[in-house]
Amino acid sequence: MVLMAVTLPLIIIMAAFAIDVAWMQLVRTELRTATDAASRAGAKTLSLSQDEVVARAAARDAARRNLVAGTPLQVVDPEIEIGLGRQSTRNSRFVFTPGGPLKNAVRVTGNRTATSAGGPVNLFLGRVMGVNTFEPTQVATSTQLDRDLCLVVDRSGSMMRGLVGRGVPGGFCRAPHATLSRWGGLNIAVAGFLAELDNTTQLEQCGLASYSQAGSRCGITFTTSDINAQLEFNYQTIRNEMARLSSQPVAGFTNIAAGIDNGILILTDPRARPFAVKTMVLMTDGRKNRGIEPVIQHDEPQG
Repeated sequence: MVLMAVTLPLIIIMAAFAIDVAWMQLVRTELRTATDAASRAGAKTLSLSQDEVVARAAARDAARRNLVAGTPLQVVDPEIEIGLGRQSTRNSRFVFTPGGPLKNAVRVTGNRTATSAGGPVNLFLGRVMGVNTFEPTQVATSTQLDRDLCLVVDRSGSMMRGLVGRGVPGGFCRAPHATLSRWGGLNIAVAGFLAELDNTTQLEQCGLASYSQAGSRCGITFTTSDINAQLEFNYQTIRNEMARLSSQPVAGFTNIAAGIDNGILILTDPRARPFAVKTMVLMTDGRKNRGIEPVIQHDEPQG
């Protein structure tokens, strides 16, 4: 009896420690899950809506759908930060910078502290050791890598030539050879590029511009540069335009600057998303031989 009397307090303290440590670990796991869900929901909604208010609402709603210590997690606006997530060159980890003009990431801080909306978490037996609550905090960041893309393709006469040598498979006044011509290789590359975009988890908009030089050949009139497809999430218009261009001869000289100008118009159109990274992919078989030097033209502001 004396031994029990001496050891019973120690046993109670050890039991309290074991039970509450397990409870604390469970609550931390729940808080991590809820915070991760909130940040992912916020980043995805930011991508789709391009609206910070809507993204914050989505993060709060996702947090509330997850229980932490038996009650929904409540996060408030100061605990939801919107900014830029960028991959570090040192270790490939993403670094979050709050605010700024370009936003693609949401950082959520989940709190169950005395000053948080949900309050601290009660312990079961911690009061034996004079501790009634604990206050966990968890931070989660999600980055949505959105891009608005524009393909700028060369439809000058040299694209009719073969992939090897200077011959023209099938002749100048026929449609470019589907596999042996340079245009055929470009067409295959564009098809593969669009197929990859279809398979990515991100939602990319893509547009299409083409360029050569104004003139006519083989009964077909050519413009210097065209906007063939505006930015869309569905790439069928681009596929249709590539099929149309592939069904007739391509001709003219190479005015790359004109194609870049139309690419800029596509990427600055109202369809472009303000928080998406803008990317232009220029496809050509040579250097410019008409128009302004494209590097100089687009490195310096033009009047």
